[in-house]
Amino acid sequence: MKNITPEQRSDLRVVFMGTPEFAIPSLEAILEAGYSVPLVVSVPDRRRGRGRSEQPSAVKARALELGLEVATPERLKGEAFLRRLEEVRPDVICVVAFRILPPVVYEMPTRGSFNLHGSLLPAYRGAAPINRALMAGEEKSGVTTFFLRKRVDTGAMILQREIAIDRDMTAGELHDEMMEVGAAVVVETLDRILVGDLQTSDQDESLASGAPKIFPDDCAIDWTRSAPDLHNHVRGLSPYPGAWTRWEERRLKVLRTSHSTEDHGHRKEPGHVVLHDGKLLVETGAGFLELLEVQLEGKRALPVRDFLAGNGSIDGATLSSETVTE
Repeated sequence: MKNITPEQRSDLRVVFMGTPEFAIPSLEAILEAGYSVPLVVSVPDRRRGRGRSEQPSAVKARALELGLEVATPERLKGEAFLRRLEEVRPDVICVVAFRILPPVVYEMPTRGSFNLHGSLLPAYRGAAPINRALMAGEEKSGVTTFFLRKRVDTGAMILQREIAIDRDMTAGELHDEMMEVGAAVVVETLDRILVGDLQTSDQDESLASGAPKIFPDDCAIDWTRSAPDLHNHVRGLSPYPGAWTRWEERRLKVLRTSHSTEDHGHRKEPGHVVLHDGKLLVETGAGFLELLEVQLEGKRALPVRDFLAGNGSIDGATLSSETVTE
């Protein structure tokens, strides 16, 4: 694709829609490339933190710092919001980690609306593609841009970029790498839209899989599963929302692990804890899982060495797989 100047890019009006930190590098990259962003759309302020004061989303806060106009509609079909969107006359809507758009919104731009999704579509469609890919032990993931259509995450794909996943990568680490890769892909997608260099491809429905939202009980550790499976479960939920088990009626989050291939000579039951050469090991349905970083309910996250300094009584305990709906 030929070189595109910032002056050429400035002629394309891009309405950006996003909510969390994940979307910020994409917004910044669009601006740095020279695209015009007449409006940023995010969610309304929410009460957060201990003081329960109203706080803006990460995208709204950053957009205001950048001097951009921000809209935070409660209803995307609201008359006032639609009128403002029409006044802006967007050429393109770029969506990164936002709400599902109604057709009246995504059909408005003259050159289409696209989304950045955190997977190699059609794999892992849904709300939690980063978590679900790691929990399943995938060796690669990536990002996809695609044009919006009524059925979520099913539109024609524009660009994809693959990201390798090593055996110890956490969801937080993949998130951070993905948001930087995604920002570059967003700009390239806009460049292709600008010059008309689009070679989209339809998604193969036979390869589709889901990535449903993570609920508290999805995070429970079932010690009857194998150590490698539980290692993937833990890293796929780290650092947030965190895989958990129960010890002495308290929830214990497990944030980092390693599955041990050694035979430690203990054969009791899944969930049984063994301290061995300073290591905190838990027997599973197949093998031992070494806990490396944990967080006891009401406490901060600690490396296991520091945790054991005040909680040595965990040796010989049996951790529970019991789930509790909250």
